[in-house]
Amino acid sequence: MSWSGSAHSHEETTEWLSRVEKVTPVLVRHREQAERERVTPAAVIAALRDQNIHRMWVSPSFGGGGVSVRTGSAVLQALARVDASVAWQMGVQGVISRMSDYLPEQVACQLFQDSDGLVVGGINPSGQAEPVPGGYRLRGRWSFASGSTHADWLVCASLVTEGDSPADGLAGGDCAPAATAPTRMLFVPAGVVRFDDDWHTTGLRGTGSVSFTVDDQFVPEEFTVDGGLLRRPPAARPSRGYPIAYYDFGPFTTASTILGIAQDALSAFPGIAVGTVPARGTQTLGTSHTVQAGLARAAALVRSAELLLEDAAHHASLRCLIGGEELSALIRLAAATVGENTVKAVDSLHSMAGTRALGAGGRLDRCLRDVHSAAAHITLSPTNFEMVGAYLLGGSLLMRR
Repeated sequence: MSWSGSAHSHEETTEWLSRVEKVTPVLVRHREQAERERVTPAAVIAALRDQNIHRMWVSPSFGGGGVSVRTGSAVLQALARVDASVAWQMGVQGVISRMSDYLPEQVACQLFQDSDGLVVGGINPSGQAEPVPGGYRLRGRWSFASGSTHADWLVCASLVTEGDSPADGLAGGDCAPAATAPTRMLFVPAGVVRFDDDWHTTGLRGTGSVSFTVDDQFVPEEFTVDGGLLRRPPAARPSRGYPIAYYDFGPFTTASTILGIAQDALSAFPGIAVGTVPARGTQTLGTSHTVQAGLARAAALVRSAELLLEDAAHHASLRCLIGGEELSALIRLAAATVGENTVKAVDSLHSMAGTRALGAGGRLDRCLRDVHSAAAHITLSPTNFEMVGAYLLGGSLLMRR
């Protein structure tokens, strides 16, 4: 782990970014295929696996890279500049792999070291887990399972039930949880689930974020994690990779990906502006003072997002100096600001490019679609401003009201 020491951290980041460079030709070669087929080709996942990128945020004790938050963020940004769908799947894998520090060590080894496929799934508790001797009976349906096509194991977030009724602390229909709802994260082999081909969207098309169903599956106790533990750091043990709460990791993955999308849009725009003369115009877009100022403002939005996310990663790495709700609030504020800034920047660049940005498959067109799809994720939602604001006024830091 590179929790401290700027020189070592820089060296680590450089080494892992070199791994991204090695897989970039494969990503570019299969990018359009992924758009058409709505799933990332196996060759791309194999290239990522060869570089251990899918395990970069797993403890070395479980076969992972154990990279710093900062390095992992840089890797996702670099991937997103090439293919946002790939970055999104590696981010999802990254955050779900953080549960390895909460699982029993033997199970964590089985899922993340002995298996080389993805470990992804559904983290919204839309399933039901009924306690039975030795474990749970699981049933339910989960949506937005990014990367599940290439998964060996799937996590199924569920509400703990008693028969067909919610356990104490649950309220509402459709298994809607109350504030004290007991939840469980249950891991099942991909072979026991049924996938539904329902991923039809404008952006992040290659993520294959389909839904899946589990009808009635026994899950041993040791293959589950108490959802109530995930807002706190995992218990200390020699194999622990990170002393950061599970829910404090998620925003880094989504924010890093959406930031990479905006960086790609910034990179693409000058080539359009310099070579484009508007209809009935006499000068290129690049000579327009309005466009010049607009580009600078977009660059400022992206640059401020980069600095804010880097600051959050720095505080996450300090471990003992800041933590609990204070750290969670800082991370959520950073992620929400990154989401807001990047959407504004890409929207502005796309608008200034005019009809040159409209071609399907063009870089700005792809960035526009991807940035809005990414921004819909709860970790980037504007509701985080409300929750953090309430915390700053002396209230508790809620996930959502």
